[in-house]
Amino acid sequence: MTTSFITTAIPFVNARPHLGFAYELVLSDVLARHRRHRGRDVRFVTGTDDNSLKNVDAAAREGISPRALVDRNAAAFRALGPLLNLSPDDFVGTSTDPRHPIAVDWLWRACAASGDFYRRTWFGWYCAGCEGFVDDEVTVCAEHGVAPEPVEEENWFFRLSRWRAPVRDAIATGRLQILPDAARAETLAFLDREVRDLSVSRIASRSAGWGIPVPDDPGQTIYVWFDALTNYLTTLGLGAPGSAALVDRFWRAPGERVHVIGQGITRFHDVNWQAFLLSAGLPLPDRILVHGYLTVDGEKISKSKGTDEAYQRRVEVPPVVERVGVDALRWYFVRRCRTRNDADISIDAIAATHDEDLADGLGNLVQRSTTLGARLSARVTRPAIESGPAARLRALGEALPARIDRAVDQFLLDDAAAAIVELIDAANRYLEETAPWRLARTDHGAAAAALFAPLEAARVAVHEIAPFVPGVAATIAARLGEPGAVLGAAPPPLPRLRNGRG
Repeated sequence: MTTSFITTAIPFVNARPHLGFAYELVLSDVLARHRRHRGRDVRFVTGTDDNSLKNVDAAAREGISPRALVDRNAAAFRALGPLLNLSPDDFVGTSTDPRHPIAVDWLWRACAASGDFYRRTWFGWYCAGCEGFVDDEVTVCAEHGVAPEPVEEENWFFRLSRWRAPVRDAIATGRLQILPDAARAETLAFLDREVRDLSVSRIASRSAGWGIPVPDDPGQTIYVWFDALTNYLTTLGLGAPGSAALVDRFWRAPGERVHVIGQGITRFHDVNWQAFLLSAGLPLPDRILVHGYLTVDGEKISKSKGTDEAYQRRVEVPPVVERVGVDALRWYFVRRCRTRNDADISIDAIAATHDEDLADGLGNLVQRSTTLGARLSARVTRPAIESGPAARLRALGEALPARIDRAVDQFLLDDAAAAIVELIDAANRYLEETAPWRLARTDHGAAAAALFAPLEAARVAVHEIAPFVPGVAATIAARLGEPGAVLGAAPPPLPRLRNGRG
């Protein structure tokens, strides 16, 4: 059985989670559910990045300990799992999971054994928002809009320059696929220039000892991005006794290894992470899938506005789910947010998309078909001969799984959602054209035969939509029953958000 190892980035927990990270979680969950739907052996993992200096600074501003802040906010991130109907197989908190320091220690020592660490005093410009150093000529970080801070200290360095050519070759040859092409081109352009060695430790006193100590050098803590990136292998038990089976099954053996990340952290994943893996003698992932940013009502999401209650209700996940429901939010993410671009989100847009596609489209198709089916005395079975509109509708349904597979493989989930909607719309048009309710006035058998094609299309649509909106799919699947079944009493329609909670 083909394996799929699928991860999200792990977010800093210096503030509560917002819709931007919920977007990444849902995209990753849809990918994992789709792979399971196709019979793959899937491991889907997520977690939190607890050891960031940003978390220490945020705790100091609140006058609490880093431990208290991390525990509080990490719990809010963990709660997104049931809130968004996610299906992760594992969750790692980098300051609390006992597997994590073991994995980080293993990776550090493996890179050290390759001769890729050395220690020196140096000066650089550091962006606290990125948790990374920037080029000397950068006066304001383009990502966070703040001036980098001068930092001078003695640290451990990783020989990133040594791995520039092997990492570039892996990307250029397609051994490591980066989607979309713009993200790939940006990474290759970076690797075409001089690549400097990377500081991978910090003086422990800068963070009051918060973080994972450098092996055999407790006066230094491991740089948060070396620490955080290792989380992917933490979830496989890297370095722990008896863990080889999971590492071999999902990382070393042939299969699919996919990281889903936001566009602001591509350099860390496309370059640094690959170099660490090569240095440690580990295989590279197969694909890095990069998505754009979300804006809310046209405004960039900002953690600095976290104390504004009105703003919180617009950008934090629980209030939005409370207003529109989880499936409406999930559907909007995949239907209206194209991964290769930035996308805007609003309550009105979520409600309108839900009503158009799910309530008026799929819900209306199922409601009309099952209502009539429940009135008929004849069984709804496939006609002996299918031609014309019925044959075309069947062909469209048979082609749908392959269309979805191609779109998902290209990380174009909106194309996959659009293909499902196309089948639903075609089935509704078929109903209008054939009008089986008119046939039912004189010939129940003919009406039942005419109902088979739209009901079968609805079953295909529900099966294929399940990874995207599992709640809606489960509800409608129970209403449809099996092909050839005598339909019972007509179920209530799916609610429209504009007339309900929204």
